[in-house]
Amino acid sequence: MSEFRIDQITNQSGSRGPDIAGITTFTGTSGMIMPSGPTEYRGGRGRGLFGGGSPITNVIEFITIATASNSSDFGDLTATTANLGACSSSTRGIFGAGETPSNTNTISYVTISSIGNAFDFGDLSNAYYQANACSNSTRGVFGGGSMFPVFLSGIEYITIATLGNASSFGNLVVAKSNLGACSSSVRGLFAGGYNPTILNSIDFITIASTGNAEDFGDLTGVKRQLAGCASQTRGIFAGGQTPSVVNTIEFVTISTTGNSADFGDLSAANRTFGACSSFIRGVFGGGLAPAAVNTIEYITIATTGNAVDFGDLITAKSQLTSLSDAHGGLGD
Repeated sequence: MSEFRIDQITNQSGSRGPDIAGITTFTGTSGMIMPSGPTEYRGGRGRGLFGGGSPITNVIEFITIATASNSSDFGDLTATTANLGACSSSTRGIFGAGETPSNTNTISYVTISSIGNAFDFGDLSNAYYQANACSNSTRGVFGGGSMFPVFLSGIEYITIATLGNASSFGNLVVAKSNLGACSSSVRGLFAGGYNPTILNSIDFITIASTGNAEDFGDLTGVKRQLAGCASQTRGIFAGGQTPSVVNTIEFVTISTTGNSADFGDLSAANRTFGACSSFIRGVFGGGLAPAAVNTIEYITIATTGNAVDFGDLITAKSQLTSLSDAHGGLGD
């Protein structure tokens, strides 16, 4: 009887292994153990990426959100970019807008589970920077931004699984840049910002539809250059400038409307940093505190309390962005 070695079978190009479908039986001397437990803790989802930043760079770094440690090199963006926005599905990370150092309308993407460089995805409607983005498993949404001295209220969206240009979604309640964003699988939130008054308003959209944003409530104070992340139920907004730089963290319940409440504090006052999350943890990296820093810290989203040290980015940087394959927009 011949030996069937499944580990040595590939497709014609050698780029992937076999697909197993239908009724299939298996025998062997070592057996097969299927993975169990939440995906973010068993080698599946749970990766956070930090991309771009200032001093202007094209570097993307990654962390495993469940494990406190220093970041590692992931690859490069298609261009050196700061003040960009990012969103993601469980498989694909999207980076858009920013300064290269001129304003850009470029959208690029990576496969989050695979280390490597970004590829071209399509274009936003205009070249702008200081926007922010949120997503569910299907659709990524970019809101606000600046084409200084003009501040933008436009919202546009992409279908993350399909390459192409962004389409119009609607408008924020007011034009603004330097805002924070996060999402559940149903709603996207855009908080704070600048136009050129510093704002405390929170807007919300229903991601699966198109239309203008509506008022959600207010932050605890006016803030710009803040960062946002979320679990399936709770949205987190941290840091920012009021105009003094603050270390405060606040939270909202995404499915309701209302004002935010105090969560705790970052280890230091910070702004223009990146935030990403799993369903369990929110992670904050880089920023200006007051000079560029490489620190990463985290919170447990379901509780309240101060941030705890996670590790360090490869280099100190500000004006970066962040995404993950396990954030609150990707499951209930």
